[in-house]
Amino acid sequence: MRPSVVLLLLLIALPAQAARVAFISPGHADEQYWAGAAQAMQQAADDLGLQLEIYHAERDPLRQISLVRELTGPRRPDYLLVAADKGTLVEQLRAADAAGIPTLAVYNSVQQSERAALGRPRQKLPHWLGSLIPQAEDAGYLSARALIEEGLRKGLVDPQGRLQMIALYGDRSTDSSIRRNQGLQQALQEYPQVQLRQAVSADWRRDKAQLQAQHLLRRYPQATLVWSGSDQLAFGAMQAAVIEQRVPGKDLLFSAINTSDEAMGAVLDGRLSALAGGHFMAGAWALVMLHDYDHGKDFAADEGTELERAMFSLFDPALARRYLRESGRDIDFRRFSKVHNPTLAQYNFGFAAFLRGSP
Repeated sequence: MRPSVVLLLLLIALPAQAARVAFISPGHADEQYWAGAAQAMQQAADDLGLQLEIYHAERDPLRQISLVRELTGPRRPDYLLVAADKGTLVEQLRAADAAGIPTLAVYNSVQQSERAALGRPRQKLPHWLGSLIPQAEDAGYLSARALIEEGLRKGLVDPQGRLQMIALYGDRSTDSSIRRNQGLQQALQEYPQVQLRQAVSADWRRDKAQLQAQHLLRRYPQATLVWSGSDQLAFGAMQAAVIEQRVPGKDLLFSAINTSDEAMGAVLDGRLSALAGGHFMAGAWALVMLHDYDHGKDFAADEGTELERAMFSLFDPALARRYLRESGRDIDFRRFSKVHNPTLAQYNFGFAAFLRGSP
């Protein structure tokens, strides 16, 4: 047998090298939300045969950008996922595109102010593959609506028959924060008897939320509803409530967003009256898309380049118990792949599908 034929047979016999995917997390490594997202992503990567590397920017926007630039060198991955926190998307995508790294934006996408600079995926920046984001308005809307309904049910109105609300949101520049706030406003339009006294940014920080909430509760002592843009903001506000001799779940109701075990426990013990979550899975779902793309199944062909999916569920005590019971189990992410399931017409990235373990 000729040497060239032998070499060809050896190459065919060798296993294909796993694609390397880098994810730049905007948060801290020990931050509950991003730790949960990383855990789901690692499980997906293992199932799909991807080599996943996660880098944490430690809540430093400049670090998010510098990490992309560092990855254009010897550590250059085959694919890059960026979460685009605090207006960093333009610089991240430009740096990755200049290095020829195929990149997918996940969790947050293009804001209107960034559209002129970026255009659409694969146009001005040919290596920007697209985006996958949760419908973040759903989180704000679902949690606000459930919070208001519980306030009405408990009759926590002021002498004029109004429900008074204060709100704590993440920041003014992150896409998901802005759109959660829009969901809150949508709910308020449906309930004219609710008065939003003030909404303030707590920069996603529990300690800052406590200080902000304490100030607001003193300014608006008749407030009975606290809408929060994340679970950590809600827990910070609860600490302020206790200091102000209010009782979470009784005379002061709280909502939150996220699926931490602490948040689920607060739903079960009644301190949280409304909780929306499920979007932590966006990174894992993005890996399904990249796996399929890497195997020749481009999501742009039948789903477009900018995917926005309903990923949020509203958690009552029954669903919270189910989530705590089942969230640690293994699910096979190959079931959600179009490469492994050729008859799958559209990706199903809903939270109910995650709990079922199948699309």
